[in-house]
Amino acid sequence: MNDTMHAVVYRKSLPITDPASLEDAELPVPAPGPRDLLVRIEAISVNPVDVKVRAGVDPGGKPKILGWDAAGTVVAVGSEVTLFNEGDEVYYAGSIDRPGTYAQYNLVDERIVGHKPRSLSFAEAAAVPLTAITAYETLFDRFRLTGESTGTLLVLAGAGGVGSILIQLARALTGLTVIATASRPESRQFALDMGAHHVVDHRELVDQVKAVVPEGVEYIFTPNTEGRINEFAELLRPGGEITAIDDPGVLDVMPFKAKSVTFHWEFMFTRPLFQTADMAAQHELLERVAALIDDGTLRTTLTTTLSPIDAATMRRAHESVETGRTIGKTVLTGS
Repeated sequence: MNDTMHAVVYRKSLPITDPASLEDAELPVPAPGPRDLLVRIEAISVNPVDVKVRAGVDPGGKPKILGWDAAGTVVAVGSEVTLFNEGDEVYYAGSIDRPGTYAQYNLVDERIVGHKPRSLSFAEAAAVPLTAITAYETLFDRFRLTGESTGTLLVLAGAGGVGSILIQLARALTGLTVIATASRPESRQFALDMGAHHVVDHRELVDQVKAVVPEGVEYIFTPNTEGRINEFAELLRPGGEITAIDDPGVLDVMPFKAKSVTFHWEFMFTRPLFQTADMAAQHELLERVAALIDDGTLRTTLTTTLSPIDAATMRRAHESVETGRTIGKTVLTGS
């Protein structure tokens, strides 16, 4: 293994149309700490968080590596690693406070890594981790659902990265009825293919949801909160719950008080960012998701594959994500 590696970096927050917004670079290969795996990256996927960080966190001229979804092969392990060995194929979403996966090699704490689903290619596997962790934590950590849970779950952006895996998990592991939002024919069909019982148009949200469930819904998942609080308050039943993953400005949640609604935030980086005592729950979660994929219960949400992993291709991927109209996940493969 060489001492240096290729990486895609940014040094300044710039519009994605600027060639300097993402650049190719040669950087040192990092050395693993006690609980770290050094992973040779085979495939990465691009998420909205990549775009948000690139646009909103200026590294002041220093090269910063983005990327928090990857599948690859373990090539070295830290002195205290117990869950993995060199040669293991893995998938994970990493931590936002460490250098990312837009590189030939990446360090990641073993407690947030899973063995790659055996039935998936590296590209198919790279599409899964970040969205699966977000969706799983939404259902089982925030809403505290079980296999016996019933009621109705409204999933906004049902054809998006998180929505498409959330629908699958809710159908497979709970007794919920799932209503997804999607407005275009292709996104509506994708949400149905993922398992949504009903699909409604977000532009007529209240009327279309109430046409399905006049009494309202028990749960709402949303990546688009700003400007929708009053609609959500109208749609939620008394004692209902909502989980949001976006970054709105200031939210006035007083419309929720009359119905005693519970509002949750879901941020899948919380456990690794704060090194929580239950950090290894993400390892266990990814192991369970891999088993569900391998037995045919869940499917990858990969829809677009680009190659190679370089700055020019990455700019194309970011441009696509910035439209807000992507279906499923976009993955990059190849050096």
